[in-house]
Amino acid sequence: MLKQTLIHPDILEALAAAGHGSKILITDGNYPASTMLGENASLVYLNLAPGMPTVTDVLRVLLTAIPVEDAAVMEPSEGPEPAIFDEFRKLLPGIALTGYDRFTFYEEASGSDTCLQIVTGEQRIYANLLLTIGVVL
Repeated sequence: MLKQTLIHPDILEALAAAGHGSKILITDGNYPASTMLGENASLVYLNLAPGMPTVTDVLRVLLTAIPVEDAAVMEPSEGPEPAIFDEFRKLLPGIALTGYDRFTFYEEASGSDTCLQIVTGEQRIYANLLLTIGVVL
C-alpha cells in the first residue's frame, strides 16, 4: 500500500516511465479521447460520473507526484476566457498558460511526446490541460 497522495496504478506506471519533457493531458468530458490518442500515450478513464472527478481534482493530485515546467490550454475561437483558466493559474503558480486553438491543441496533445491521457468527468468546456513534466531538482 502506498502512503502518498497519488495511488492510481496505471497513472503511476505511466509517470514512472516518463521523463523530462514528456507530456500529460488531462481532459474534460467532451474531449475526443479515443480518436485523438497519441501513439505513445497510455489512456486512463477516470470519468466516474458527470462532474466527477474534475480536471482540477486530477491536477492537484498529479502535482504531488511530478514537477511541471509548462502548461497549455485549448482556447475558444471567440468569447471570454474560460473561468477554469484562472483555477489552472492558481494551481500552477509561476507557469504561464500557452494557448492553442482547438485543432492545434489536438495536434500538440496527440504528439509522440505525450505519455499519458487522463479523461475526467469535467463538465466545464475548454477544461483541457496539457502539462509538460519538468526536472526533479
